[in-house]
Amino acid sequence: MKFNQALENITTYEAGKPIELVVREYGISPDQIVKLASNENPFGCSPKVKEAVRAIIDNMALYPDDSMVKLKTALSAKYGIESTELVIGAGSDQVIEFAIHAKAHGGGKVLMNSVTFAMYEIYAKQVGAQIIRTASREHKMEEFYALYQEHKPSIIFLCTPNNPTGDGLKAEEMISFIEKVDSDTLVIVDGAYMEYARFKNPAYAVEPKELIEKFDNVLFLGTFSKAYGLGGMRVGYGIACKNIITALYKVRPPFNITTLSLEAASVALEDEAFVEGCIADNFAQMKRYETFAHEKGIDVIDSYTNFVTLSLPEEKNSSKIAQELLKKGMIVRDLSSYGLNAIRVTIGTSVQNDRFFELTDPLL
Repeated sequence: MKFNQALENITTYEAGKPIELVVREYGISPDQIVKLASNENPFGCSPKVKEAVRAIIDNMALYPDDSMVKLKTALSAKYGIESTELVIGAGSDQVIEFAIHAKAHGGGKVLMNSVTFAMYEIYAKQVGAQIIRTASREHKMEEFYALYQEHKPSIIFLCTPNNPTGDGLKAEEMISFIEKVDSDTLVIVDGAYMEYARFKNPAYAVEPKELIEKFDNVLFLGTFSKAYGLGGMRVGYGIACKNIITALYKVRPPFNITTLSLEAASVALEDEAFVEGCIADNFAQMKRYETFAHEKGIDVIDSYTNFVTLSLPEEKNSSKIAQELLKKGMIVRDLSSYGLNAIRVTIGTSVQNDRFFELTDPLL
């Protein structure tokens, strides 16, 4: 059977290993497994969210409110924008898919950082788009601008803070770059970890309202999967001018967000104190990783997220270390598929982090 030829050059996205798979493969009890691979909130979601979802559990038989009015109203209030400037996706990666199909279908060019979120390339290749990458690991705007001038891409992805490395881009620097981009190029600012960047250093905080008021070619992405602890509910969103949102709605399937997910995300926005507490603990625990890396002589990328990337010396192999940790019930992310000899570790609870240091120390 023949399939779309564009699929031949696509590598399937490799998600972090689930706890269930480690249980089956290694026979380890679930309560002995620590998952620090997928940048989830180790404290989960707000207790208010759990109560709200339980209260509407009997509504699972009903189709969701496709207008998503409750969630859009809450997000509009949070960011000071109109509901017509919002599109909701099953995770922010679905909004990425919408944008690719709306703008790059038919062989456009998509510009992105050398090391960044894998789904940009995967979605772009699905529609036959050409991938253009910078040379540097960090987001260097001079490299982006040179490639922009040379290739005139349909879409530019700026992931800040960047996944899988954790480094950030100052808002002022990013805005200066976008000012030099023509209005027919869609600039997608992926802010999946923006809550963490805003907490650590306001200079790295991108404000969606300011972006879309200044630029009519920018799409800002946010998610409930990270700071809000709702990775399993799959809710993300895009913020842009009305013209962009109208185009994205033309490729959005109906009822793309479940009833329970809509309720969970809406209520999560009502408990910002819970989220702020989780973020504060995240950066307090991150200092322990920085100290650990320093003691081991390992480079750690300055992170504006809820994870750290440990760049290993040549004599240490990231794949082997990740595999050895897996055998002991510690799930981390090997970044060799990104061309890095590094492991990415989600900042866990103090107990989970203790376990990481205990198991990793002999390997380094």
